[in-house]
Amino acid sequence: MKSALAVAGTSLLRVSKDRRALLFLIVLPVVVILIIGATVRGFSTIRVGVVDLGSGAAGRSLVSAMEGSSNLEVQRYPTLAAATTAVSRGEAATAVVLPRGMDAALRAGRSADVAVLANQSNTTQQAAAAAVGSVVAKEGARVQAAYFASSRALGTYEADLRAAASLQRSTPQSRVLSRVVDASSQTLPEGFSYSAPTMLVLFVFVNALASGAVIIETRRLGLYERMAAAPIRRAAIVLGETLAYFLVALTQATLIVGIGALAFGVSWGNPPAAAALVILWALVGAGAGVLSGTLFRTPEQAGAIGPPVGIVLAMLGGCMWPLSIVSSFMRELGHATPQAWAVDAWTDLMSRGGTLGSIAPKLGILAAFAAGLLLLSTLRLGKVVARR
Repeated sequence: MKSALAVAGTSLLRVSKDRRALLFLIVLPVVVILIIGATVRGFSTIRVGVVDLGSGAAGRSLVSAMEGSSNLEVQRYPTLAAATTAVSRGEAATAVVLPRGMDAALRAGRSADVAVLANQSNTTQQAAAAAVGSVVAKEGARVQAAYFASSRALGTYEADLRAAASLQRSTPQSRVLSRVVDASSQTLPEGFSYSAPTMLVLFVFVNALASGAVIIETRRLGLYERMAAAPIRRAAIVLGETLAYFLVALTQATLIVGIGALAFGVSWGNPPAAAALVILWALVGAGAGVLSGTLFRTPEQAGAIGPPVGIVLAMLGGCMWPLSIVSSFMRELGHATPQAWAVDAWTDLMSRGGTLGSIAPKLGILAAFAAGLLLLSTLRLGKVVARR
């Protein structure tokens, strides 16, 4: 056992000194999670252009309300033409035009038309216009309350407007609660809760395949011959190499889980079930990595062929898009890969509140994949070591 640990420690030391390996193990997965998570979730802040044609205090109050909204980012434009150009170019999702004399009209009890520029066929611009409309409606309710009070000699317009604003902030508002009642959801949650588990499944397997180059390089350098000259049994060498691959895969998976939870607020579901899934997937990755090192002849082949194969399997297994949206044939084909079962298990944990018991069948299938890959890889690596 000590010999196996020594072999594993040597392999891990070589990985830790490889900057390219560390880039693919740590940096790249986090960057991809961030990009895909933001894309799937959509951007939470909408840029809104504002053109003030001389609206007065009422216009300034409306702009302040929009600036205070967490969903809106206000960008001021000097002219209507500049705002229209910004919307057409996509620099702003929509634009709000505050008319001249808006404050005087509202004080006199007249309506004031606030124009919102948006393309009817553009869903993003329509969503932005709706967000702006909610702020305008809230501000309009405050103005109406102030005008109603001042028209009945209950105070000045300014004082009543301040009172209405104070009451609007302090009065309890009706809340709308959303609750998922469909416990059979077939997709992961949006945003980082989608990208983090799928990228965990993708990168642990892809990096394992690419890391087969380490075994090939070990063969090329004659390190197995040196080990054979020492009192180290062949089984210890095989066990040590496999253990090193498992620890690398487990470390990468654990880092993705930790970064996802701490940096992106990802909830990974039931802790014991998630831990079991991570360990099993690390075993799958270890088997695939060692097998890769025995199948390819050169490190360049492992680096050039391994990752594309892993990406294709990830695509079939639902790491790039939910399998629920593809045909039944492609769904069945995807479940010939371990990736599909891993993504299904994460979906159960993160979308349906699954437990260790509910994902046990999926874990069993993953365990079968892991056992098959580990058995095949250790047999082949044993032959490689025996030839030295």
